[in-house]
Amino acid sequence: MSEAFALASQRIFDGEQLFYEHALLVEQGHVVEIVPRQDVPAGHEIRDVGDALVAPGFVDLQVNGGGGVLFNNDPSVRGIETICRAHAAYGTTSVMVTLITDTPEIRDTALAAGRDARAAATPGFLGLHLEGPHLSLARKGTHDPDLIRPMNASDLAALCAASGKFGLALTTIAPESVTPEQVSRLKAAGYVVSLGHTDIAASVVAPYAEAGVTMVTHLFNAMSQMGNREPGVVGAALDDGRIFCGLIADGFHVDPVAMRVALRAKNGPGQIFLVTDAMSTIGTDDDGFALNGRQVFRRGGRLTLADGTLAGADIDMLSCVRFTHERLGLSLVEALRMASRYPAEAIGAETKGMLKSGFDADMVVLDGALDLHSTWIGGAVVAGRGLADWGPRHRSMDCAVAS
Repeated sequence: MSEAFALASQRIFDGEQLFYEHALLVEQGHVVEIVPRQDVPAGHEIRDVGDALVAPGFVDLQVNGGGGVLFNNDPSVRGIETICRAHAAYGTTSVMVTLITDTPEIRDTALAAGRDARAAATPGFLGLHLEGPHLSLARKGTHDPDLIRPMNASDLAALCAASGKFGLALTTIAPESVTPEQVSRLKAAGYVVSLGHTDIAASVVAPYAEAGVTMVTHLFNAMSQMGNREPGVVGAALDDGRIFCGLIADGFHVDPVAMRVALRAKNGPGQIFLVTDAMSTIGTDDDGFALNGRQVFRRGGRLTLADGTLAGADIDMLSCVRFTHERLGLSLVEALRMASRYPAEAIGAETKGMLKSGFDADMVVLDGALDLHSTWIGGAVVAGRGLADWGPRHRSMDCAVAS
């Protein structure tokens, strides 16, 4: 495959604006610039996608599984590769592989797998999201209550020692189980710290933001709600411009009315961004899976425990973009920003989420129906259809074909 090429299209969205009848110049896996078609320099192979839309690849900060693999059940490099491959088939080019509440032994195995996946330059792997076990029992959701516990000195030391070795680092904590001092230590070690699975009052959020919290995990879900006299975590997160908020846009976790209200209310510069909270079912026909010894059932687009508790989501990021655009009424470019630019900003992925000079050439190409045409990571095709003439696919994702 040529080291320098131009991806030409009738529409290219760079994360800020749309360009018509332009070409995206790529060299050595990075974006050079966007130029009019007629200005493509000599020496650049032109790869024309016609009237398809070229946009920044999706960045998903909460992915529990995919391709039949749940990271808790297979915390290995193979598991990470399978998860990233499954989500690439739906336009996601950067994945924070997520481990939910489990034992210290599983956590340590997951940290080691993340280190090895980073060393292997696994396509699509951005880092690890540790969601728990230091949460609130009152807002446990599907997390195993027997494994939820306060953070101790050993936990903090293990997390700090691992930081920087497995890519970007994100952890979801609850103030009921983690002190502001521990948050400051995690922040100093390189973690993005997010509040989630917590029942705290709104007044507790600001001190944790001052200690280093910059995010809220799946807004509305597993947290204190907004009331007229007690705004809860929801109200505080919408009001505090320092805080980014993940949102599961599947129509089951949050009502569309609540989503639209939140989007209008959010104080910046912190933004609301899309997450899938996807489980192992993505890219499969599986009717369920096991989580911490409990059966999760897949029915009608929902994943639930036997008692009806939602257990993650059965949705991919491209479907979240469609929902946000078609059901919530946001412009397509804003829906795309919520799936790429905003999560990249939230996690501090400085070369992801936009198609600007020097950024990674991570792209999603969508047809007129917003179906996947192709997915590219570092300038290499990793998923799609009809791309045989464009050279070899990425070495570790040669079977990532969109359904």
